[in-house]
Amino acid sequence: MALEGVSPDTLATARAIVLAGQGIGAGLALIAGIGPGIGEGYAVGKAIETIGRQPEAKSDARSTMFIGCAIAESTGIYGLLIGLLLVFANPFIRHILD
Repeated sequence: MALEGVSPDTLATARAIVLAGQGIGAGLALIAGIGPGIGEGYAVGKAIETIGRQPEAKSDARSTMFIGCAIAESTGIYGLLIGLLLVFANPFIRHILD
């Protein structure tokens, strides 16, 4: 798509702004990995505490912990996916290239 009457400096500035937004957005998306890490650590600690207090509930506590950790990890994976998409498959770059 050719842009008639737009200076090269304006296009370079627009591309720089889009790339800066891309980097900031990818970084913010990857911050989503902090929450699942904290949550999974807390869940594992509580499961170990439960097993220590009631050894007969070991299988129930372990299976519940694994299900909870899998669900919590999915949010971190979604954040990683969004970050990778912004870095490697930015849909806005094609609008400002000649």
